[in-house]
Amino acid sequence: MVKSTIIARVVDGLPLAASMDDEQAESELSGYKSQAKAIFKKLNAQSEPMCSIESGPYYLHYMLSQGVCYLCICEKSFPRKLAFTYLDELAKEFSMSYGSEVDKTNLRPYAFIKFDTFIQKTKRIYEDSRTQQNLSKLNEDLRDVTQIMTKNMEDLLWRGDSLDRMSTTSDRLRDQTEKFRKDARWLNLEAMYRKYGILAAILLGLILVVYLWSKFS
Repeated sequence: MVKSTIIARVVDGLPLAASMDDEQAESELSGYKSQAKAIFKKLNAQSEPMCSIESGPYYLHYMLSQGVCYLCICEKSFPRKLAFTYLDELAKEFSMSYGSEVDKTNLRPYAFIKFDTFIQKTKRIYEDSRTQQNLSKLNEDLRDVTQIMTKNMEDLLWRGDSLDRMSTTSDRLRDQTEKFRKDARWLNLEAMYRKYGILAAILLGLILVVYLWSKFS
């Protein structure tokens, strides 16, 4: 299920709205919310528009839309496609309600905290991924979540990993290049075997015959 939600401005990481969580959730998720704020600081115009970041028992899923980052902390068992459908609903409503105010320079943190009413209402709808309504959402959403970038929180925060699209493209190209290199090596070996394999087998056979003849003659 969705445990918590935070909405922030991409350009400077300013928190715009968030879900009002109960004391237990606040205690359990305080560390993960700090991680979410660290993610906001890494975002820029070149960042991946959608990403899932693994951290302990949770995933932090985020989606960028019109200069705003919508992030939710979910249990790992919660379907990714449903998490991004949830974020998409928030993005559409938030844009209609506050889209024209997001870029104001004098905004204070959590200037749109009243949006929590819509967050809570939407979160309740998505609480159980097995309800018929949510199963229908899973079937209707054509989003291919296998193409959404997945990162590890430790790599992101402590090893300097990037959320930029150029970095992701570079990683994919590097993986493809390595695969091509391995395939090319195998094809070269196969070609050499076809070219010299029969000759090598004949020579080996002749050497074996000569050896046996010399040994038993």
